[in-house]
Amino acid sequence: MQPFKAVSYASPYPGPRLIILGAVHGNETCGTRAIERVITEIDAGTLRLSSGRLTLVPVANPLAYAEHRRVGDRNLNRKLAATATPHDYEDHVANWLCPLLAAHEVLLDLHSFHSPGTPFVMLGPTDNDGPLEPFTQAAREEALAVRLGVGRAVDGWLDTYAAGVARRREFAATLPEATLDLDPRYGIGTTEYTRSMGGSALTLECGQHDDAQAPAVAHRAIVATLAHLRLIDAPDPPPTPGVECLSLCEVIDKLHANDAFAQAWRSFDPVAKGRAIGTRHDGRVVAAPFDGFVVFPNAAAEVGHEWFYLARPSSRLA
Repeated sequence: MQPFKAVSYASPYPGPRLIILGAVHGNETCGTRAIERVITEIDAGTLRLSSGRLTLVPVANPLAYAEHRRVGDRNLNRKLAATATPHDYEDHVANWLCPLLAAHEVLLDLHSFHSPGTPFVMLGPTDNDGPLEPFTQAAREEALAVRLGVGRAVDGWLDTYAAGVARRREFAATLPEATLDLDPRYGIGTTEYTRSMGGSALTLECGQHDDAQAPAVAHRAIVATLAHLRLIDAPDPPPTPGVECLSLCEVIDKLHANDAFAQAWRSFDPVAKGRAIGTRHDGRVVAAPFDGFVVFPNAAAEVGHEWFYLARPSSRLA
């Protein structure tokens, strides 16, 4: 088993504790490249930590990274928790990573996506005391999100995932051959775990996996985060004007290997109510239930797993 690696820097002066992750999914390497660049800059003295503590994890999932695929044995960014009885590789990663996340106040998790599209940031919930994801730091996340240099923000992840699990339970008996995720907390990844430990966290999707600009998007976001949190002596970046905010509100699962999209959807493609998004293997049309946006379409989804999400416009950052 490959060793896990984190590089930490501590200023003599007090300040926030920030952790930045790359390659939670092994084929998403833009964060790794950006973090390596920041390590080089700090070691060379061209980027100076003036307060607080910074932990950089270039490769959160070494096995998946070494094999240049999304996962090792399973998705590290689902049902993330430490366990006394690790069964797969990602369980061992979680046993190392979860205490590290819990020791920090702020997380920036750097990702990329497989289809063409523009970068965006994923926010946590608004402040709430509900049972699924109680939270009190929405304002802190929002203030950072609008300074990362992207023009779109998305929220609603865990609520929508949990609602999808509830629907999945209804047809579980009809798909005995499928490996179904029936735990409503299966949607917990690095950001959700950090929030559950009292921190704030953002996921930045920096562009398509192999987009040559994605590492620069990630690096710019790291420097902006350091400046905003006052970990470096630099002006607070101005908020990006007019950030579009969307809320995930529905997830549709793939129910048969021959379920097919009506077209090659890209994330955030608009879709009008009643328009065909896909067709089930038996010919039933899956139509948009409202005017909105297709998000995270996955033509290669496994049976019983997320096929696509739907989102609505939100005024949260207005």
